[in-house]
Amino acid sequence: MTETTVTRAQLAEAVYTEVGLSRNDSAQLVDEILEKISVALIKGGSVKLSSFGSFQVRSKGERIGRNPKTGEEVPIKPRRVLIFRASHVLKDKINRALLGTAKGEA
Repeated sequence: MTETTVTRAQLAEAVYTEVGLSRNDSAQLVDEILEKISVALIKGGSVKLSSFGSFQVRSKGERIGRNPKTGEEVPIKPRRVLIFRASHVLKDKINRALLGTAKGEA
C-alpha cells in the first residue's frame, strides 16, 4: 500500500479539473473553505461534512504528566484539541477498499 498525502495544491487542482474554474479561482475556493472550517473550530463550533465526518474542538484540563526518560512529574497545561470522527459511510468505504485489496492479493 503506497502512502500519499493530499495537499492544498492537489485539492485546488482537483477543483480546477472537475469543476472547470480557473486555477486561481480553484485555489481561492479551497482556501476559503479551509478558512471557514478553521474559523468555526476556533469559535468552538463543530464542522460536519456529510458522508465524511465531523471535526470538533474539546478542552482538556490541566493534569500531571511524567517525563518518560527521567520519570519526573511535569504539569501539562490546559489546552484545546481537535478531534475528528469519521462517518460510518467513510469507515465503510475504507473497509471495503481494504477488503478489495486483500482479495486482490490472495
